Amino acid sequence: MKTSLSLVFLVFCLNIYSKAQEARLIWSDEFSEDGLPNPKKWTYDVGDHGWGNNEMQYYSQNEPKNARVENGKLIIEAHTDASHPKGYTSARLLTRGHASWQYGYIEVKAKLPQGRGTWPAIWMLPEENLYGGWPKNGEIDIMEHVGYNPGNVHGTVHTEAFNHILGTQKGGVKQV
Repeated sequence: MKTSLSLVFLVFCLNIYSKAQEARLIWSDEFSEDGLPNPKKWTYDVGDHGWGNNEMQYYSQNEPKNARVENGKLIIEAHTDASHPKGYTSARLLTRGHASWQYGYIEVKAKLPQGRGTWPAIWMLPEENLYGGWPKNGEIDIMEHVGYNPGNVHGTVHTEAFNHILGTQKGGVKQV
């Protein structure tokens, strides 16, 4: 009797554990309304200081030519623009301040541009810099598509011990 009761309790606990582990959607954007990206879900990094990668564009905010929703798709485009010193504009959208989570499954569908000099990326950073900034806080590059290497998509994890400055980053490449 004691063994069967223990077995029933174990099955009960495993069932509760498996229910807790079931996937559930905690955030999404299906881009259902045309126009600027939803300001309740997205914010922008703005400026042209290179962002650690010597990027050659000014990142704008609320500029439809650089970031807009059309027909259920988020479109982020770079354009030549002589009104900015670096000659290009684009957009950097973030969920910072609107959505963050510690664990999860991330699913993104993206069409990549072609052309030398492009470098679209989808990455995750912590909501706050608790450990002293990059790379101590960590970064996960879900996708980086480097324009001079158009057949490959990179995924990389950066930490204080593993990062490209030290040449120790951990990552992988997927041919597309």
